[in-house]
Amino acid sequence: MVTLPAASPEPLPHRHREIAESFGSDADRYDRARPRYPQALADAILAGLPGKRVLDVGIGTGLSALPFRAAGADVLGVDIDARMAELARSRGLETHVARFEDWDAHGARFDAVVAGQTWHWIDPAAGAIKAAGLLRPGGRIALFWNIGDPEPQIAAAFGEVYRSVDTGLPFTPWAGGVSAVDGYEQILARAAAGIRDTGAFTEPGRLRLDRQATITREAWLDQVPTAGGHNRIPADRLTALLDGLGNVIDEHGGHFTMNYATLALTADRLTADHRTADRRTADHRID
Repeated sequence: MVTLPAASPEPLPHRHREIAESFGSDADRYDRARPRYPQALADAILAGLPGKRVLDVGIGTGLSALPFRAAGADVLGVDIDARMAELARSRGLETHVARFEDWDAHGARFDAVVAGQTWHWIDPAAGAIKAAGLLRPGGRIALFWNIGDPEPQIAAAFGEVYRSVDTGLPFTPWAGGVSAVDGYEQILARAAAGIRDTGAFTEPGRLRLDRQATITREAWLDQVPTAGGHNRIPADRLTALLDGLGNVIDEHGGHFTMNYATLALTADRLTADHRTADRRTADHRID
């Protein structure tokens, strides 16, 4: 689900850290319901790096780290929520509890700094500066998001349900026909600007991986409360929201097709040789 689309009246989610720090209120549901990341993403991010020491910023329950570990990486996680971190540790992932911008790495250096579904909760300028200081020359920053757009009829109906319930959220998913992928353009643009402004990285490029999934009514209503801010909706209004969304799915046969796009922004830490040349990373798509 889109978290803060372009139509949001408050386009700076890192100023809402109270939302970022609340996901652990139902960490088990988050871990169970959130979509996984494709293995091809981790393989592409790790390709050509000097090593496989990875720092996962906002590791959460460990979902973002799993494909990197499967690719042979040594992953260390940082997360602000101790409840989420505990689940990551239960998977055997070493995880520190800290706000990334303030985290003390004690001199550690990494081949990649990655963040899945996290970077919009971090100040893009301060976060990029921090990442630059943690990366070895030639290392890589990779920021990625799973973004889902239902079939147009479903998306429009979901948007109507959100508009009909006074959720108190600073955003309305799929409002005004804005797709979730389009809604993330501001987030990716701010992240790219933060990376670019450090002067420490190559020009940010993008990766995109597309896939489809059939989502049942049960699975969607399990996932919705894990989206940013939804756990802060008053109980009676959350019930009304879920009932409305469930009715939409029932009217379409009890399931729907979700078009997922995993979008990643990547840039490499400049070496001494790179600083004398303008090396630009080309955008490309992985199918």
